[in-house]
Amino acid sequence: MNAAGFPILSLVTFLPLAGAFIILMVRGEEAVVARNARWTALWTSLITFALSLILWFRFDPSTADFQFVERAAWLPEFGVNYHMGVDGISVLFVLLSTLLTPICILASWESVQTRVRDYMVAFLVLESMMVGMFCALDFVVFYIFFEAVLIPMFLIIGVWGGARRVYAAFKFFLYTLAGSLLMLLAILAVWYHAGTTDIPTLMATAFPLAMQFWLFLAFFVSFAVKVPMWPVHTWLPDAHVEAPTAGSVILAGVLLKMGAYGFIRFSLPMLPQASADFAPLIFSLSVVAVVYTSLVALAQEDMKKLIAYSSVAHMGIVTLGIFTFTQQGLSGALFTMLSHGVVSGALFLCVGVLYDRVHSREIARYGGVAKIMPAYALIFMLFTMASVALPGTAGFPGELLVIVGAFKVNPWVALGAALGMILGAAYMLYLYRRVAFGRITRDDLRSLLDLSPREYAVFAPLILLTLWMGVYPSSFLSFFEASVANLIARHEAALGAARLAGM
Repeated sequence: MNAAGFPILSLVTFLPLAGAFIILMVRGEEAVVARNARWTALWTSLITFALSLILWFRFDPSTADFQFVERAAWLPEFGVNYHMGVDGISVLFVLLSTLLTPICILASWESVQTRVRDYMVAFLVLESMMVGMFCALDFVVFYIFFEAVLIPMFLIIGVWGGARRVYAAFKFFLYTLAGSLLMLLAILAVWYHAGTTDIPTLMATAFPLAMQFWLFLAFFVSFAVKVPMWPVHTWLPDAHVEAPTAGSVILAGVLLKMGAYGFIRFSLPMLPQASADFAPLIFSLSVVAVVYTSLVALAQEDMKKLIAYSSVAHMGIVTLGIFTFTQQGLSGALFTMLSHGVVSGALFLCVGVLYDRVHSREIARYGGVAKIMPAYALIFMLFTMASVALPGTAGFPGELLVIVGAFKVNPWVALGAALGMILGAAYMLYLYRRVAFGRITRDDLRSLLDLSPREYAVFAPLILLTLWMGVYPSSFLSFFEASVANLIARHEAALGAARLAGM
């Protein structure tokens, strides 16, 4: 479904790289270079987002087929091609990536004052890699984009982060790289068995049961670190705390979704028997993640660290929903991934607003902010309620669907997911009460200015999306309904064929 052969996916993927190249060519005084870099990055990312909206308007949600497909020979002698396309599972994550990038650039307009050109280049390169990963339909192309994301994010954390930025950057890089090396071995094994790295072809390939076991383990390690699942989540709080605000937004909004996307795109359709066999383990790890990290979040005194642990809990609900193998569970997991991308990104931006003014993320440093910054407090409250999954906000439909899907499989698993909502309300309301309400005990807080026009522009699209997804969730659920139904049908058919073969 590629209109007149127009390569829209390649354009959306590589246009940010062109913008990065233009920024690198700019020369002159430092202030002039910084100003030009900001505006070039902003306009490039806005044009990329506008082009990506073509995918929204021209996408046909009634079919599970890949659309806007592009294919070109790359390494034909090895069965490797440049193959791009999107279906209902991936198209909205492309849009999420292209939406959050200009928001992050605008949010960094004043807070980043050193090496501005390099910072903007890193963000545009990061956008290209994220979009390419969600569009890739060849395993080698996917792996290149999947790994290339690490480089700009490593630089964003390591150069523009906090006091312990180098430690956090290396921990992030080494954890995710170590997991990905196992995925590379799995890709080589898949290529050796099937003779191709074409993802649609491999999704229809029946792998031997013994091979499925080892392939699943290799993919599981890679994707579990990226999600991140308990107990390989320890890199995330450090990365979030030390990253600049915009880095945390992209990390929580998009990069955490790459692991869950990998489970949905590869593990379930390619390795159905192994996925079913490992489902009880995934349920156990997910419930532990939901409960344990929620309790840890309650004990945090750093706002970014609290929100980072809440991300682990929310992603635990996502992995739980994926391995229910039900329409409600998978749809709820995908919806939760999208809503978490919007809401967690907005919460990190809320923390960034206070940090830009006070230069502290300690919860105890604040109190009574609602009296000084009423507009900010109202926006912060909206995203807090969305994180708590209040009906009418983006957080509610996805978590409800996951609980319904989990209940069909095992009521105790559903109880674990529901506990996440209860504990989430506890730590998020505790955070909001201590920051927004109470007495103003510090004189320097009395002089704080409320939101600027630029900050209103940053929050406006996120507010709109949070309410839109909460009030009219079917406009998003309809995009992946056909793809999810097709995925479940193929999974059940493969399981049935495997059982017959084993009889």
